[in-house]
Amino acid sequence: MTTLSSTPQAGADRMTTAAASARRATPAAARAARAARAAEPVHVAHKHHALVRLSHWGHVPLLVGLIVTGLAIYWAAPVFRHAPAPGNPRGDYLWDLGRALAPLFGGGANSNWFYDRFSLGPAQLASALRLHWLLAYLYMACGLVYVLGLVRGGGWRALLPRATDPAEALAMIRFYLGALPAALARRPHPHPVIAGKYNALQRGAYFTMPLLGLLVVLSGWAMHHVATLGALERLFGNYDNARVVHFACMAVLGSFMVPHVVLVAADGFDTFRSMVTGWSTRLKGAGHE
Repeated sequence: MTTLSSTPQAGADRMTTAAASARRATPAAARAARAARAAEPVHVAHKHHALVRLSHWGHVPLLVGLIVTGLAIYWAAPVFRHAPAPGNPRGDYLWDLGRALAPLFGGGANSNWFYDRFSLGPAQLASALRLHWLLAYLYMACGLVYVLGLVRGGGWRALLPRATDPAEALAMIRFYLGALPAALARRPHPHPVIAGKYNALQRGAYFTMPLLGLLVVLSGWAMHHVATLGALERLFGNYDNARVVHFACMAVLGSFMVPHVVLVAADGFDTFRSMVTGWSTRLKGAGHE
C-alpha cells in the first residue's frame, strides 16, 4: 500500500525535474546554436556600392531640411483647409494643432505656437524658399548619385519585382511581427531564407521610394516654374494639384524613415553594417542580385 501511494508523488517529482531540466536546456541549446553559427565559415559578399551608401546617408538630413522648410512655405498659403473658425480665420489645420499643443507646453492659447516653436511661421517665406531650393538641388544631386551607384554596382537588378514577392512578403511580415515576442521570450526566431540582397518588403519599398522622389521633383518644378514649364503643370492638372501631390509624396517619404529604421533593427545588425561597410555575411555562398 505504501509503495502504491507513493508512486504518483514520485511520478510528479520526476515530471517537475524533467520540466526544470528542459527549461535550463533551452537557453543552453540556443547559445550552442549561436556559437555553432558563429564558428561556421561565412561568405563575405559585396552588397552596396560606395555611391549608394553615400547617397543613402546624405538623403536623411536633406529630407528633414526639405520637410521643415516646406512647412514654412506651406504656412504662407495652406492648401489643406477647413471652414473658417473663431481664432482660425484661414481654416489652417496647423493653427489648430498649435492651439491644442500650446497649453500643454506653457504656450497659452497662441494659435501660432506650432509655427513659432519651430521657426516656421510669419515672415519666414522668403528665407524658407531660398533654403528649400538649395536643399532641393542637393537632394536632386543626391538622387543622381544614388542612381549612378545602382548602375555602377549593378544593384538596380535587386530592386526589380519578382514572381515570388507575394509569398516572401507574407513570410517577412510574419517574421517581423514575431521578432519582438521571440526576443522577449528568449526563444529562437529564425529569419526566412532570402536568396538575394533584399527581401520582398524591402524590394517593394526601395523600388517605390525613388519613384516618389522623382514625383516630388517634378511637382516641385511644376510649382516653381509655372510660366516656363506650363506643360509640366498641366501634367498634374493644375497648380493646386501639383501642391497636393508634392505635399503627399513628401509626407510618405518622411514617414517612411520610422518603419525603415524599425525594420532594419528587426532584420539584424548585418543589414545596418552592410550600408556602412558595403559588405554582408548573411548569404553564405549566394550572390547578392
